[in-house]
Amino acid sequence: MEYDTLLLGLAVLACVYMACNIGANDVANAMGTSVGAKSLTFKQAIIVAAVAEFIGAVFVGGHVSQTIRKGMIDPSMFGDVPLHLVFGMIAALIAAAVWLHTASYLGWPVSTTHSIVGGVVGFGIAARGMEAVNWGKVGSVVMSWVVSPVMGGLIAFFLFRMITRLIFNKNNPALHAQRYFPHMVFLVCVFLTHSIVYKGLKNLHLDLSFFTALVISLAVGAVGIMIAKKYALKFAVHEGTSIHENMARTENTFKSLQIITAFSVAFAHGSNDVANAVGPLAAVVSILKSGTVEMKVAMPMWILVLGGGCIVIGLLIWGARVMATIGGKITELTPSRGFAAEFAAAIVVLICSKMGMPISTTHTLVGSVIGVGFARGLPTLNLSIVKQIIISWVSTVPFTAVISMIFYHLLIRIFS
Repeated sequence: MEYDTLLLGLAVLACVYMACNIGANDVANAMGTSVGAKSLTFKQAIIVAAVAEFIGAVFVGGHVSQTIRKGMIDPSMFGDVPLHLVFGMIAALIAAAVWLHTASYLGWPVSTTHSIVGGVVGFGIAARGMEAVNWGKVGSVVMSWVVSPVMGGLIAFFLFRMITRLIFNKNNPALHAQRYFPHMVFLVCVFLTHSIVYKGLKNLHLDLSFFTALVISLAVGAVGIMIAKKYALKFAVHEGTSIHENMARTENTFKSLQIITAFSVAFAHGSNDVANAVGPLAAVVSILKSGTVEMKVAMPMWILVLGGGCIVIGLLIWGARVMATIGGKITELTPSRGFAAEFAAAIVVLICSKMGMPISTTHTLVGSVIGVGFARGLPTLNLSIVKQIIISWVSTVPFTAVISMIFYHLLIRIFS
């Protein structure tokens, strides 16, 4: 009993450490553009992210989790010695958390999903050899290094070019922003509502059809456009307004859009990626309780609350560095540019998730920010920062795999 209690305590600590680092890196990505564009202060971003992440994690997060995230290895291979899978889960959590902590300290936005995948691959190889790994799945992760940022960058590029042509290239940008604001609100409401309602709430067992979800999304969009028409009157431009004030009013129209988009991205992150921290812990709890390895395990509510709470704590303590990278070091952001990047990332994640394509929210958002920079011209991009980020992406899986191997063998030695 003491043996199991010690392992459970170690697993909980590893989960807490991992969840805190998810908040510091992944959630900081979601809020970084809003802070960088000055649509939100850091404190306001913490509050928005805390609400969105916690609601997403606790109320919509997976209540049933795959034993091994993303099917990288077959859990049944550990059926003869279930405790070895416990050691592996703890090792994967520690390895992923160490990498995320390092990346957050350096201000690198990396994928938490890829981090835990690397950890799982590492202990799988250490425990059962190279044949234990589903290399086809690993290949799909590698493919997402290219697919995610390229798609995000392309959509953000064309979206910002369209905003520039329809609004900023006009003689009176604020007037045109006021004119198009309700239409932009409609698009944002429809896309984001659809992404949440259609299969996004599968853990609530709503199981809505595509048509039903579309009707709900259009209804929300209709409400949004009515509210936006009244709200747009605040941005009315009077005769004699200076060019500087005109541009300021124009950018202000995008602040609310960017905040809404950032909230939705954080909500989706909480509902999906919290499993990277709590999934392995749920597997450990199940194995220690039953003594057997299950393909899918129940997710106790206390684990979801623990994960959601620690994500918020991590963002508060360590999130500033990654926010600074996303919000200003890649390219200078304003509310309009930040909105283009956030909305493009949300569109790509929605489309690719529904198509079953491998996708990384982090990589997509970074690619979207780069796409906005390209739309303004190559000199506006900090290419040295972009290079560092790409190197960190490529390093994620190998680094976490090696660290996971080391911790797995260490745990075997200690507890054997």
